[in-house]
Amino acid sequence: MDAADSDVPEGVAAVRSIYVSPSGDDANPGTESRPVKGLTRARDLVRARNASMSADIAVVLMDGVHRLSEPLRLEAKDSGNHGHKVIYRAASGAHPVISGGARVTGWKKIDAGKNLWSAPAPAGLDNTRQLYVDGVRAHRTHARPPVALTITDTGYTASSDAMAHWRNPTDIEFVWTGGDSLWSERNSSNPGPWTEPRCPVASISGTAITMAQPCWDNDTKRVTFPPDQYKGRTVNLVGGGNVATKPEYIENAYELLGPAGEWYFDRTARTIFYVPRPGEDLTAADVEAPVLEVLVAGKGTAERPIHDIVFSGLQFSYATWLFPSSPEGFSEVQANYTVTGQRGYATQALCDLVTPRGTCPYAAWTKIPANVQFAFGSKIQFLDDAFVHLGAAGLDLGTGSQGNVVQGSVFTDISGNALEVGGVELLAPEPGELTKDNRIVNNHIYDVPVEFHGGIAIINGYSQNQLIEHNQIDHTAYAAISMGWGGWPDKIQMAATPNPSKNNRVANNLIFNHMQLLADGGAIYTQGITGTSLDDGEKVTGNVTYDPWGSGHMIYTDNGATFVSLVGNVMFKPNFDNWGSRHKDYRPGSDPKNNDPTLVADNYWQQGDADSSSLGVMVRGNKLFTSFDQVPAAIRDNAGLEPAFEGILAKHFFDGPPPAPEPPQRVAAFGGNGFAYVSWNPPVFEGASKVTSYTVRASSGQSLAVSPDEFAATGYVKLSGLTNGVATTFQVSATNAAGSSTESLPSLPVTPSTASVRTPDAPQSVSVKAGKGMASVHFQAPTVLVNNKPAGSDGGSPVVSYTITASPGGKKLVVTGRNVLVLNNHTTFAVMDGLASGTYTFTITADNVAGSGTPTTSAPVTVN
Repeated sequence: MDAADSDVPEGVAAVRSIYVSPSGDDANPGTESRPVKGLTRARDLVRARNASMSADIAVVLMDGVHRLSEPLRLEAKDSGNHGHKVIYRAASGAHPVISGGARVTGWKKIDAGKNLWSAPAPAGLDNTRQLYVDGVRAHRTHARPPVALTITDTGYTASSDAMAHWRNPTDIEFVWTGGDSLWSERNSSNPGPWTEPRCPVASISGTAITMAQPCWDNDTKRVTFPPDQYKGRTVNLVGGGNVATKPEYIENAYELLGPAGEWYFDRTARTIFYVPRPGEDLTAADVEAPVLEVLVAGKGTAERPIHDIVFSGLQFSYATWLFPSSPEGFSEVQANYTVTGQRGYATQALCDLVTPRGTCPYAAWTKIPANVQFAFGSKIQFLDDAFVHLGAAGLDLGTGSQGNVVQGSVFTDISGNALEVGGVELLAPEPGELTKDNRIVNNHIYDVPVEFHGGIAIINGYSQNQLIEHNQIDHTAYAAISMGWGGWPDKIQMAATPNPSKNNRVANNLIFNHMQLLADGGAIYTQGITGTSLDDGEKVTGNVTYDPWGSGHMIYTDNGATFVSLVGNVMFKPNFDNWGSRHKDYRPGSDPKNNDPTLVADNYWQQGDADSSSLGVMVRGNKLFTSFDQVPAAIRDNAGLEPAFEGILAKHFFDGPPPAPEPPQRVAAFGGNGFAYVSWNPPVFEGASKVTSYTVRASSGQSLAVSPDEFAATGYVKLSGLTNGVATTFQVSATNAAGSSTESLPSLPVTPSTASVRTPDAPQSVSVKAGKGMASVHFQAPTVLVNNKPAGSDGGSPVVSYTITASPGGKKLVVTGRNVLVLNNHTTFAVMDGLASGTYTFTITADNVAGSGTPTTSAPVTVN
């Protein structure tokens, strides 16, 4: 019992602590010896006491799983008062879990050959999109389409009626992972390599597959400008267009059961099916199915905000989100914002760019909701909490969030955006509607998003005075931090959407292994207006970023990103370039010759731009480097979690044995003479320990193991001993200390052949930017698209390296890695160090299986 309670009779309003236990009783008074059971009951006890607070009130959650039958809903009347707080906290030494799930029991093996088990759905579970076994997420069944598909106005025509005989066809979803293939991360016929739309099936009759509406129209009928206007781009301006003609995979069908760790919920039969992973015992395992879509919802008003509430030491878990299972599906635009509603593709957030006028403001598409959500909240604190095993976004501090703190918390295993701050609906908010003065500091965000892969670790909308500092973000499917919105009108020579953003700071974060699945993003991404000058614009300072996988910029200033200062950051091993990029300044009254005002200063990078100050962009004092030991330790050590918070890196949230990794994704192959090059995307979720090896297996039986370092160095493996003329697919598994993943989905088939291959043509657009003792050599691939037509050739086999030779001296640098494989119409670069002072030229060749191709030589440059 708290000391403050020791001499207070039970039931007296002055009691400062209210105890909650999973084994309590709501008829109890809420003391330590007689706790209540429900959080809603505890909230009501707070309401009876908080109007006349003379000290903080603590709602103490005792150890165990606190299962909610309904969300905990908080209003202004649940706030702390008179300078005191209402604190929902863990009891000393306890690990309480606030759960929206139901335990699944009664498992029976129904097919020994397939190791297939089933269990009845728990009472109250009508649908869910997630299942967890001992704290490890299972995955809905998925596979490549089993039939050839031809797109139609209403869906697809299949090459056979095989899928028409499947049970529950309306459960099936089609998924289009952004981009067309590993080899090309740009394609004007899909909605962009940064998205992953999905649509349910409405019906299957014979070979006719009809997709659900309005999802299908919202994914396939997005309004475009005429071909001769703005190159026929979509009116939403974000880029891309409609979904690719064929899905990358299909999901959630009983007939796809087979791989370990996959499950299916037959809602008609109210039966859950699952194939356990090695070591899982379903008769003893804790299997959880999320039921609720919201765990905690706090909402005030602009006039009466909810305020002074603290959540400390709590875990929020086992909530789902069912909207994508509805006919609306998940028609993504960017960052888990989606097009919704009938004819949403023609009207939603298109404002004055369509006739008749669409809804305004421009770009205010539908944001993914969060399982824990607050709006119009002030001085709300989340301290040392965990947002884990969640099916929507994790935490949303929405419109009107002011002076809130998220600190020392862990976000992982979340289906969509991990942490959302602010919105994009209010362009001229009243003071109480502003999102401002929030602090997101010393948190660990990793292995996200799990399901809606275009999501972001931290996404910040229109806001003021936000501080995002000292966080560690690693292993994300897409970008790590996204700031701002509404800058895309820049693409059609219009000003970015005016908004109230200013004085936001992104500082001293450690970001690595981002964009593991999707592309065209960055460690830190900004677009739209960020202030009124460089003085009050966005500050991006002291961040250390390295090792992205998908192509993109390290720190990305996209369309309309105005008044951004990039100062003192470290950008290492980029997969496209470090900073991107200059954009014309279309603000009213600005000089049309100028670019958006930007400062790029004192960064450690590999891009190498010379100091300059022209057309609104100032570049100065940036330093080339080739290894971390060339960066001052003070900069390296200051990024990421501060020492007092480093312990959260050791937190794990599985209840059974440590899990193996997820399988790699997006396996692609290119056939040669008796061999194939095979590449893939590493798993976002590595399990409880790092991946130690990958194994590639051909459908013809050949296999090859490779270490992660070997794979990262080349971006591919070469599997030999294949039979020419035989179509072959490839699958990849990942292994860590706990074991091996299941195999990935197979690559598309390739056929090795004796077709002649020549050496590549010359690399394009070679330039050199010199620094102190080193030089950054920039180039484009031989195959460059000009007006969508090849302007060069790779010789008939992928370019697997570039060889750079300095003259005089003959020093060589061989450039390998994933950027070599996907480099096409993008520019990439490599840094050669160890150069003495003097004037140099640099010769570069593209290399394939036939050898080094035609060289290109740079203009002379002087190295200091």
